[in-house]
Amino acid sequence: MKWFYRCPSCDARYDIVPGRYLCDACATRQQVDRPLAGVLEVEWEGDPAPGTLPLPVEAEWFPPIPVGNTPLWAPVRLRAEFSAPNLWLKDDTCNPSGSFKDRASFLVAAFAKKHGVQEIVLASTGNAASSMAAVGAAAGLHIKVFLPASAPVAKRIQVLQYGAELVSVDGNYDKAFDLSLEYSNRTGALSRNTAYNPLTIEGKKTVAYEIVDDLVKAGASAPAHIFVPVGDGVIIAGVYRGFENLLKLGRIATIPIIWACQAEGSSAIARALALSHAGSDDFGAPQSSSTIADSISVDVPRNGLHALSKIKKYGGRTVVVSDAEILAAQKTLSSGSGLFAEPSSSAAFAGWLKVRETIPATDTCVLLITGSGLKDIKAAALGLGLEQ
Repeated sequence: MKWFYRCPSCDARYDIVPGRYLCDACATRQQVDRPLAGVLEVEWEGDPAPGTLPLPVEAEWFPPIPVGNTPLWAPVRLRAEFSAPNLWLKDDTCNPSGSFKDRASFLVAAFAKKHGVQEIVLASTGNAASSMAAVGAAAGLHIKVFLPASAPVAKRIQVLQYGAELVSVDGNYDKAFDLSLEYSNRTGALSRNTAYNPLTIEGKKTVAYEIVDDLVKAGASAPAHIFVPVGDGVIIAGVYRGFENLLKLGRIATIPIIWACQAEGSSAIARALALSHAGSDDFGAPQSSSTIADSISVDVPRNGLHALSKIKKYGGRTVVVSDAEILAAQKTLSSGSGLFAEPSSSAAFAGWLKVRETIPATDTCVLLITGSGLKDIKAAALGLGLEQ
């Protein structure tokens, strides 16, 4: 098989090599305080072995840490309570760092090992940082993270426990992103910044393969709806890429309806979709984010343009939920299923709760639970009335 990067905007092709991040031509259209222009996708030519999960790095380069193959399970009590016999939870809290982000870190680390790269740098609101630190520890790589000082303590502790270098940033994720790029440009360290590095999207596609395989094993129907917590737009783009791959391989007949679940205080992609329906393709001026769901809190969604194009192409939808709805959903999910999810993941459940009556009960719905509630105890305490 031949692997390469392709720009979905202009169809330019590039080799998959260290230092290649964006499309040269399309990146020149980048505007200040706007999502990344020139985001690349991973493509292949040739035929993968039947039943395999095609990835652009060979298996022998992946670190010895069990990423992926997380449970897809039926929340029996929630199914009964909400008359939803085809509701499923994709539980990525079972990844080593307790986060979905391990899927991207796993592939980026394998790429670094293959190419003899020793240092990886990234910006994060917390989960990507702790994830890359965990996988980097298994791979023997030096990890440097730029993390807003406001990030939850548990995520900061994870980064340090795994032995990564933490740079605390007096500012938001967008400032951390800019500082990390400045560092990688100056030193040549491999950037793992989401969207900027195409492999972060590629690594996240693996969840789509697992969902389809597990539903088949369970004798269930194909997924009709996937609910995804969305901040910068990389996870949802990765989910779309996985289903695009499955369609290309003939393993599914249609792309499911994918719901972008966003917090009211950080809903740039939902606003942009509404603007596009009104005839505008501009994201508009960025708005300061403010939400209890720190993992999906961004002013400028770095993968916004790319994610929005997928949502529009495949008839995806958005649903916006309040912090109060997120915290209520977190408690309902925990007490009704035994799965304690952080606020960002609970936004997916809150989104499903908000629109479930518009979905036929016979449709298979999968909620993507992307992070453990233990990563942000302060938010959970607030929801329980234990903190003011």
